[in-house]
Amino acid sequence: MSGLSDVRLALHSQELEAGQERGLTGLAPGQPSRWELFWRRRHTRQALLDLTPEQLRDIGLSAEQARQEGLKPFWRG
Repeated sequence: MSGLSDVRLALHSQELEAGQERGLTGLAPGQPSRWELFWRRRHTRQALLDLTPEQLRDIGLSAEQARQEGLKPFWRG
């Protein structure tokens, strides 16, 4: 797998585990609720800020791109 796939899978599995702990379900199959979407954005953006330079290079992002995305408010898409 590529580095990008590995990061996405790791982040997705963490989100699924956290969502199951909270008992969150989407409004329709495959459709996350607004709060789940906000939560996912907040946590994945925080994860971007925590990546090492090597991990950023693996997913094809510069440190500046990761910082810009990571600092966006969770309510902005």
